[in-house]
Amino acid sequence: MMHWFEGPLAAFDTETTGVDVEEDRIVSAALVVQDTAGGRSRVTRWLVNPGVPVPAGATGIHGLTDDHLQRNGRWPAPVVEEIARAVAEQCATGRPLVVMNAPFDLTLLDRELRRHRASSLARYLENAPLCVVDPRVLDKHLDRYRKGRRTLGDLCEVYGVVLDGAHDAAADATASLELVRAVGRRFSARLERLTPAELHTLQAVWHAAQARGLQAWFAKSGTPEAVDPAWPLRPELPAAA
Repeated sequence: MMHWFEGPLAAFDTETTGVDVEEDRIVSAALVVQDTAGGRSRVTRWLVNPGVPVPAGATGIHGLTDDHLQRNGRWPAPVVEEIARAVAEQCATGRPLVVMNAPFDLTLLDRELRRHRASSLARYLENAPLCVVDPRVLDKHLDRYRKGRRTLGDLCEVYGVVLDGAHDAAADATASLELVRAVGRRFSARLERLTPAELHTLQAVWHAAQARGLQAWFAKSGTPEAVDPAWPLRPELPAAA
């Protein structure tokens, strides 16, 4: 019997103007679909002119400049609509959606939909339940005592996954997809009996526990940063009074 992590998967990734999901913007995105492990991938890419300046620090990471995006990027409103529909289409087929650090990319997409379409990601997923597999959450739960960072590059090194062209949305999505397959194989005894839907529910619990642990560590070290326990999507902030 083929296990779910060897079967159909889709993966989503974005590159952005920064790391604030409430204020930063998508500059590129990719959706990678693969029907079986080792099979040919179908890749959809989007390039966005965000309508705001791209900070030099962000350009230094993904290489996308204001000039390039203004010349080649599309306006955000139609792009985020296409992305949301493409994600919902994969969810409607029952295909698990791989998203590395899901609360970042999915929340950012939701906020872009609210900003440019007066809508939300939930609106597009009304008839397509979200079933996310987050390799970062999986690894932190299944190998919790391993020391070291858990960025995409770090995890690819740990699991022997090739990351060719880091910080390109398509390359990162492809690596994330292969990473989930690699994590599944390494921990097959603990994952093979779970359905993707069951795993989705468990990851929300695992992420919340991980967030509490990180928050406690921050408090002990005197770091004021808050850690959001929500997964895979952060709730909308209440409107300012």
